[in-house]
Amino acid sequence: MSSAPSSFAPPWLETPTDANALDPAVWPATARRDDAGVLEIAGVPAADLAERFGTPLYVVDESEVRARARRTLTAFRTAAERHGTQARVYYAGKAFLSTEVVRWVTEEGLAVDVCSGGELAVALRAGADASRLGFHGNNKSVEELEAAVAAGVGSVVVDSEIEIERLARVAAARGVVQSVLVRVNSGVHAETHDFLATAHEDQKFGFALTQAEQVVARIREHDALAFVGLHCHIGSQIFGTAGFRESAARLLDVHERLLAGGEVPVINLGGGFGIAYTAADDATPIEELADAIVGIVADGCAQRGIRVPALAFEPGRSIVGPAGVTLYTVGTTKPVTVDTPEGERTRLYVSVDGGMSDNARHALYGAHYSARIASRASDRPPALVRVVGKHCESGDIVVDAEYLPGDVAPGDLLAVPATGAYCFSLASTYNWVPRPPVVAVRDGSARTIVRAITVDDLLSYDVGADHASEGI
Repeated sequence: MSSAPSSFAPPWLETPTDANALDPAVWPATARRDDAGVLEIAGVPAADLAERFGTPLYVVDESEVRARARRTLTAFRTAAERHGTQARVYYAGKAFLSTEVVRWVTEEGLAVDVCSGGELAVALRAGADASRLGFHGNNKSVEELEAAVAAGVGSVVVDSEIEIERLARVAAARGVVQSVLVRVNSGVHAETHDFLATAHEDQKFGFALTQAEQVVARIREHDALAFVGLHCHIGSQIFGTAGFRESAARLLDVHERLLAGGEVPVINLGGGFGIAYTAADDATPIEELADAIVGIVADGCAQRGIRVPALAFEPGRSIVGPAGVTLYTVGTTKPVTVDTPEGERTRLYVSVDGGMSDNARHALYGAHYSARIASRASDRPPALVRVVGKHCESGDIVVDAEYLPGDVAPGDLLAVPATGAYCFSLASTYNWVPRPPVVAVRDGSARTIVRAITVDDLLSYDVGADHASEGI
């Protein structure tokens, strides 16, 4: 089986000298192989996890999440203090939310960003301080707004004129003043997949910058609303700061004009900081991002002769993504011969017991991942493989291209790193495939933090199943 670079393999994928090696940029800091070659995460062998909890299995390294939360908060607070202001970091719950994760990040000092009534309920059930919650969403229902105001949510990010009027009525009815930010589109396109770039004009989120002053004036007319600042999110999986630089400059132009009508204490620049999914990804260190982004805002304020506002950020993926590893069991392998400009090439299809139902990101975005055999090490030469799932879809791909030892076989455990964000969150039960549980590992122990959804659970929702034995 050829493993030579060619048009068959993506140009960024290098043939490894050791197909067992764990790239520290991609795997949790606690990931290692034991003396038998078995993958361990936080001191827990993958084989033990699979035996105890089954596969597929979402594994989250609690210490990694906590460390990344602390590191992110420290980076932005330090950068803000250097410029005479303050920074708040919200954990973007959409990346992965459970009551345990909420407790982890809030204990480490982060606020939490939610974007639905369900996410709000999870955060509150976890005991989060409602005043440290931000509530997003382009189509919040009246019921969701009522729940947010009743709970005392710290800020609501308004997304439409209709929502402003709804929220004003809800807050007035409860006799409170609700703080709001206005989501605006800076027109800056993040260098990412079109579906992940959220600040261009022709999309569902926010107001155009040209509308901002009119919208803020309307908010200021409502006694039940308090305008506290602008919010802008330019996209996800972003490397570098060029996009943030241009977006911040445009926001500050509007921010300066809004100061004529009253205080504008906050600018929220969103999140979207990228992580390494493969060895080809070069994620920018969070300290470098924080220093650069806060510096950009401070320089812009100095040029305009205005005070640096408090800053807020909303990372999710960069905190929880690298802490997650998904374990699968290989079911079948199948060599497939493909004609290429260099001649016939063979790709080994490795089918696992999960797929697009537990990781939809390749199907949605063409996202790339890495993989390693987790149950053993092998000295066989690397082979080009495609890891696919068990669903009835040709696009059911988990890892589009990777090199694994050529003897990968049925029964092997396979581990896919960097799955902590947007895998569980986007999970489904397509084809009635059960949804995996989430297990947290820390200091050599493991515990379930989200139970699996089983076939019996799914049948319990099927009303017709109740009458099947009656022949109805």
